[in-house]
Amino acid sequence: MNHFEQQLRILGEEPFESDRLDTLQVNLGKLCNQACLHCHVEAGPLRTEIMSRETVEAVVRVLKTHDIPNLDITGGAPEMNPHFEYLVEQATALGKHVRVRSNLTVYFEEGKGHLPRFFRDRRVEVIASLPCYLEGNVDAQRGSGVFEKSLRALRWLNEEGYGHPSTGLVLNLVYNPVGDYLPPPQDQLEEDYRRELSLRYGLVFNHLYVITNVPIGRFRHDLLRTGRYDDYLQRLRDAFNPTTVRSVMCRNLLSVGWDGRLYDCDFNQMINLAVNHGAPTTIFNFDLTRLERRTISTGEHCYACTAGAGSSCGGALT
Repeated sequence: MNHFEQQLRILGEEPFESDRLDTLQVNLGKLCNQACLHCHVEAGPLRTEIMSRETVEAVVRVLKTHDIPNLDITGGAPEMNPHFEYLVEQATALGKHVRVRSNLTVYFEEGKGHLPRFFRDRRVEVIASLPCYLEGNVDAQRGSGVFEKSLRALRWLNEEGYGHPSTGLVLNLVYNPVGDYLPPPQDQLEEDYRRELSLRYGLVFNHLYVITNVPIGRFRHDLLRTGRYDDYLQRLRDAFNPTTVRSVMCRNLLSVGWDGRLYDCDFNQMINLAVNHGAPTTIFNFDLTRLERRTISTGEHCYACTAGAGSSCGGALT
């Protein structure tokens, strides 16, 4: 039993079980046009793991035959998968609410300039990474010139109608800390982003999500290299908030890996902690009834989702 499971037992939350599945989160692969220092996926331009058409078709079959209202598409840069547009088209035709997690700069890659309008025409929700409203902080984490490209992409989305309340085209931004500390309060930071992006650049968006850095992937490697891993993990443990446990995303979300394997969340996927306890293990033998009753696999990294105000793919939990 790991330390996090001990916390759950103290709270009377053992076994830690899933609830109704309302979101299928699909990771289309680790190929990305960026190689960010904090990336828990360890994505980059040289990665070759990418979801095949066969696996995409299996995802579409699951969406077609089950009442799962939301499709959350991530990567890597999911837009770099050659079957990305097909998946979006199929899901929106089925009436699913589609969210795409974008790094913004991918729109400037060859053959990707149609994406803002493609999203607009299908009313896709865009969730865009922007770790700060200051150029120096963004470029330090994501690479030289990324901030300027990100602003151009946001302006492009605004011109298509995204971020304006009257259009219903949703543009949400994502902040994650640039170091080994917890994010500030989400509401306060959203006000800062809204003010600074409007005053400095004339940009608008709907909401800001703050996400705690999970000590896996490149971020974990950096923590270990600099001798900060134990201190950061202890910081997360000390900030454990019991009220977040009932709201963590793995209760209502299932993660699909690029190869079709199933996980309780994207973070578990990146450390190969697959669903277990007898639940179906791949998208090809999907069984909604059994998956909605599964026991969730946990580890020390789960403290990142339950520290402070909590953290999920939809931002703070409390």
